[in-house]
Amino acid sequence: MPGMVRWIMRIIVAGASGLIGTALSSTLRGSGHDVATLVRRPPASPSEFQWDPAAGRIDDTALDGADAVINLSGAGIGDRRWTRARINELLASRLGPTQTLTAAMRRMDAPPAVFLSQSASGYYGNAGSVALPENAPAGSGTLARICVDWEAAAHEAPAGVRVVTPRTGVVLSRSGGALGRLMPLLRLGVGGPFGNGRQYWPWITLPDVAGAFSFLLAAPLSGPVNVCAPESADVNALIAQLAAAVHRPALLRVPAPVLRLVMGKLADELLLASQRMEPAALRDAGFQWQHPSLAQAAAWVAGRGPDS
Repeated sequence: MPGMVRWIMRIIVAGASGLIGTALSSTLRGSGHDVATLVRRPPASPSEFQWDPAAGRIDDTALDGADAVINLSGAGIGDRRWTRARINELLASRLGPTQTLTAAMRRMDAPPAVFLSQSASGYYGNAGSVALPENAPAGSGTLARICVDWEAAAHEAPAGVRVVTPRTGVVLSRSGGALGRLMPLLRLGVGGPFGNGRQYWPWITLPDVAGAFSFLLAAPLSGPVNVCAPESADVNALIAQLAAAVHRPALLRVPAPVLRLVMGKLADELLLASQRMEPAALRDAGFQWQHPSLAQAAAWVAGRGPDS
């Protein structure tokens, strides 16, 4: 895969059981890397280490000899309605693991050289059609506040650790992910855009997310990195391409008031917000996307592109 690191590394992954974590762990192991995972249950193999990030506890031997730590931990943003308790849970499920990892690194004589700690496109809030490179300011809203605190926690890693906070966009996958519930509807011809569809979603395919994280293990980048495809698209274009790829119409638009009625505040920040994110750092560092265009991505999601 393009952008792979070219030497064998020992890599610790937190949040390895999620969509990105599963794909990334498989990709890294396929390239010969030694990948160990952090688990909350008792370890089932020598490549697992137990931790309790809510309590700030971790098996300190987990990071011994590690070249890199990848932090993908965090409760699902769109899994439930946003009550005050759920918003607190979303924040705690990100800060707890991040702070536990950075504290463990600070206790080490020789901490890992690289810390990739995931962030999200929600950092930018609802920014309309303005292009958003990495130096664009943080937006307002719940997701933006969570991302700002999440990234700040990652930078508590000790001096000498290269900290990267990948701001990941909407991940297109053949199963699950942000469009996991929409794709079956599109295949039936009853899916459609959300709201007026003119909001920009920064999208990227799952193989390209795995490739980007692999690339960032070795690329001389630090700080925020926008992880999305180079072709920007609004929701109308995104849904139209996906529907065309499965040879179905996309006629059933879901009005914004209906989304707000069903999902509350979550609808405004997750589905109706616009972020025209630009992957300036990845592009300038020479990353090569497998699916740089929306047409290529839609064909892959529909099962017509290379399965990688």
